[in-house]
Amino acid sequence: MKTIAIIGAGAAGLAAAVAAAEAARGAGALAEVRVTVYEASDRVGRSILATGNGRCNFSNAVIDAGRYRNASFVEEALGACEATFEGGASPGDDSLPPVDVRANAVLRFFAERGLVWREEGEGRLYPLANKATSVLDCLRAACTAAGVRELVESEVAAVEAPRGEGDRFTLRLVDRRLERADAVIVAVGGAVGERLLPAGVPFCATAPTLGPIATDPRWPRQLDNIRVRGALELWRGGRLVAREVGEVMFRKYGVSGIAAFNLSRLMEPGDQLAVDFVAAVPGEDAEAFLRARQTRLQGALRRSITWEDLMRGMVLAPVADVLLKACGLRGDAAVDEAGLTRLSPVLKGLRLPVTGLGDVRQCQVHRGGVKVTAVDARTCEVRGVPGLYVVGEALDVDAPCGGYNLHWAWASGLLAGKSATARLREGR
Repeated sequence: MKTIAIIGAGAAGLAAAVAAAEAARGAGALAEVRVTVYEASDRVGRSILATGNGRCNFSNAVIDAGRYRNASFVEEALGACEATFEGGASPGDDSLPPVDVRANAVLRFFAERGLVWREEGEGRLYPLANKATSVLDCLRAACTAAGVRELVESEVAAVEAPRGEGDRFTLRLVDRRLERADAVIVAVGGAVGERLLPAGVPFCATAPTLGPIATDPRWPRQLDNIRVRGALELWRGGRLVAREVGEVMFRKYGVSGIAAFNLSRLMEPGDQLAVDFVAAVPGEDAEAFLRARQTRLQGALRRSITWEDLMRGMVLAPVADVLLKACGLRGDAAVDEAGLTRLSPVLKGLRLPVTGLGDVRQCQVHRGGVKVTAVDARTCEVRGVPGLYVVGEALDVDAPCGGYNLHWAWASGLLAGKSATARLREGR
């Protein structure tokens, strides 16, 4: 019997397990190929349950390869996944969620296994039940139906490549057990993967990313735990690097929230963040916007207005205090032309010097892992090590928030799982 060993029972690992076992079953080779998942913790899918604050933003309605690190590699791999899993759920099947022209292999995979989802802002897809357990339950059921063997509390310490023709991979577990496999799919984070993969597989150093940003704390510490709906801009040497619209949450050390998380992938110490508190107002119109606001309020209140009056109802009081302080204005002083000129650019871009990442425990992914140049994008197989596959976060691929990272985990897992079974069936 041929065996496929999958190391890691997270998103990529479980997708790979289902794809490998179902491919064997579909070819009538289930008795000839056994798929085993090795998981270090006491249950499979634990990492899935933690995604999206327990709701699991499992994909996005529109997947753009250009949003990923190493975009060309991702584009080729996603294309290979589509070609490998073409067909499937029909857009006209009323029993399934809407699967329109934007549908892809990942969405078809989940639709066919019973998952129903809904779309939120910016294309984010969540299970209709609003719980990550819905996603995991579908995967677990598919694993059981396909005959996947799950070994929990089975941590793999090292993978040794075959030494000669006809030899197999050796898996060394931390409890000193030895397991053999004809193909191995590594579906763990890059930091773990580097320790267990055979020597010679090229790596990029891993580092946490997609998390909060630490800045000069002067203003953030006065706004700790306050959320605003606005925008963040990342500036470097007078050049705008990127702009993200969304929730901004202030912390004592800097800023958090989706906008900050996405910019953390691009930031460097020494950059500047600019917080835009009125994102809907174009920068060139900000001063005119404030003047018009002054005129309306003077008419409504029938008196001259103060800076506190001007800010009331537009931003929260603590935010108003910080913005006025940053401009050298007193809240109880009367609004004047010079002050409007000073306030408008600060309202549109309170500057915060970047010092680095904030609380790394909040980071959603790790950048780095196996270099994509060492991997065949058509299969996720490591070049020069036939039968060894690397998927998900084990590869040097990451993307912004919005379901893109989980989508990559599913897609790369599906591609590697089916590719591994095809290799064994063909006797390679």
